[in-house]
Order: sequence, then C-alpha cells, then structure tokens
Amino acid sequence: MSEPVPRDPANDYTAAMAERRRDFVREHTGVDLAHVARHSLDPALLPGNVENFLGVAQVPIGLAGPLRIVGEHAHGDFYVPMATTEGTLVASYNRGMRLLLECGGVKTTVVEQYMQRSPVFIFDDALAARDFGHWVQEHLQSIRAAAEATTHVGHLVNIYQYAVGPLRHLRFNYTTGDAAGQNMTGKATLAACEWIAAHHPGGARFLLSGNMDTDKKHSQLNMLVTRGKRVVAEAVIRKEPLKRLMGVDTAELFAMRQVSNSGAFLAGSSNNGSHAANGLTALFIATGQDVANVAESHAGVVYTQLLDNGDYYWSITLPSLIVGTYGGGTALPTQRECLEMLGCHGSGKADKFAEICAGVVLAGETSLSAAVIHGDWVSSHDQYGRNRK
Repeated sequence: MSEPVPRDPANDYTAAMAERRRDFVREHTGVDLAHVARHSLDPALLPGNVENFLGVAQVPIGLAGPLRIVGEHAHGDFYVPMATTEGTLVASYNRGMRLLLECGGVKTTVVEQYMQRSPVFIFDDALAARDFGHWVQEHLQSIRAAAEATTHVGHLVNIYQYAVGPLRHLRFNYTTGDAAGQNMTGKATLAACEWIAAHHPGGARFLLSGNMDTDKKHSQLNMLVTRGKRVVAEAVIRKEPLKRLMGVDTAELFAMRQVSNSGAFLAGSSNNGSHAANGLTALFIATGQDVANVAESHAGVVYTQLLDNGDYYWSITLPSLIVGTYGGGTALPTQRECLEMLGCHGSGKADKFAEICAGVVLAGETSLSAAVIHGDWVSSHDQYGRNRK
C-alpha cells in the first residue's frame, strides 16, 4: 500500500524529520542517501523555501573572473561563482571574461523593470467587457491603493488591457524593489481584484491569472514590454586581443553573426545569441535565485556592428531578467555567501546583480561564438566536458 511522505505538523523542519524521510526513502527504494544527508544547513532556516526536507543536492561551484563591469550599479572587477555540472562551462565563461577585461570591460545598463500579474475578468459579452475596461481606467487610483496596501516596496505603475471576446485581460505592472516579486505582485493583485469585484456595478468574476503574465514561460510580450529587468551589456571587442586569445578575426565574427541571425529567425528562437541560459543557470543556482525563471530570463537580442577601424561592437539585451537579492533563496547560507562575494546581498543590490548577470552572459557569448568559428567547440568538450565515470 502506498504511504504518504512522513511529516510532523508541529515542527517539520528538524534534523530528526529529515533523517526520518531519508529512512523512508531507504525502506521504499533501497537507496541510502548518504551524500544527500551531508550538509551544514540548519533545517530551521528552510520554512518558505522547501517542503518535506530530507537533505541537499550538492552542485559543484566554479569560480570565473575577473569580470570587469563598467555600469551604473556594478563597477569594478568581480569574481563570479558558477554552480554547474557541465564541464567546460566555467572555463568558457572565464575565457570570455579575460577577453572583455583586455578590451576595457563590459558596460551595463538597467533600462527598465517591471513584474506582472495578469488576471482575467469574465463577462457575458464583449460590450460588458469593454465597458469594464473603461471603468478600470477611471478607478485606477483606488485600484492602486488596494494593491499597494499589501506591500511596503511594491508600486503599481500601470495596467495594460487586452480584449478577447467577453474577456478582459489586465496586466498589472509593478516595481518590486530588490525582490524578484512574483509572490508580492500576486498578493497585491489579488487585493486589487477583490476591491474591483466589490466595487464594480454588478460585481466582476475573475481568475487571478489569465496566463498573460507568462510566469516562468517565455513570451514575445515580455520581449517588448519587459518582465523583470531589461538589461543591456555591451563592449567593443578589439581585433588584436580577439585574434590572440580566441584565434578569430572580427570580420569572421561579423560574418558569422549574419548566418546565426538567419538560423535564429528560421527557428523562431527567443534568443539570437549563443547560450545565455548556461551562464544564468549556473549563477542562479549559486546565488539562490528561482532557477525556473531562466525560462524567461534567457531571452535575448544580440546587436553587433563591425566598426570602421576593424573593432567589433557587441551587445546583448536581456528583456526579462528576473533576479532578486532579498527574499526567497538568497538568505540561505551558501547562496548568501555567493551573493556576498559579488557584493550583492540584501537591499539596494538588485540592479547591481542584474548588471553582473548581463556581463556574465556577454562573456559567454564571446567565448562560445569564437569557439564555433575557430573549430575548438567539440574538442574542448571532449577534453574537459565528459565525465564517464
């Protein structure tokens, strides 16, 4: 007979309960979780981060850098922790960071930032839905007050509206301080919807999410109107260090860009670059981000120019980078240490961290693109990236 996972309603976050669940696994699967059990984490720290705790997944952390950032919020040389099991990843990003360092660093800019929740209101016909939309605009200040009463740092900037038959999709756009803000905006939007339902003539039926917020899913809408932070990383890659370090000429690089753009267009890709998800995932795991947000955060637009002097302007825009330096997993001990390595733990640091993330992505773009052109992409993985034990 199937048994539920053991739990203690009084206090489930103890070493004894973690051991009991490991014993449960051993009894039902025959697997002894000896490595899962080894950690320095106090289970009492974990409410709000995980349920049915039984141990940890130990992911190796490598160090890349220095990454030189010339940004509004991040400025200087940074050594970047990257948690991964993919051989060559840290080495590749480290190589890109060296190239950027020799070219004067990477300039970073946070352009704008929003987090959304998108409820849908359901009416009998399109006319009622349209009139409801006008009513929402007329009562925006009251709706904003209801939403912002639930949070100290969240601010409702505006509400976008979209009509589909008898439906009115509303996309609430917030700023959320140093938190990624999904839970914050969900709570605030629920309060706003309840206020709307209570005050709209005849009431209003709604679902808190009509799926236009595209939570943890990529969307073209996010590319256009920003979810999380829209961040740009850009650098001028000089001919001489590119040839010396990567074995590639800037003209070759620009020619490849035209080819890869066509491939991304044919595929309908959410990123016309190389592999933003690699660096972001490794950095997210190390620093306690919600790793599922890579589904949105990896989207990117690469824009380049071959300059008259033969140097190469290279930029990548991340339109939906979702990161935080406060709340969630960022307060856990190892994740906090990794954020502290970057000077990015706590309040007032989210924009700085976002700029570092964008710089890391650009470093990875330079290294992998050059490896593909130079022909050492496969050979480097054969040498460093295969653990067959």
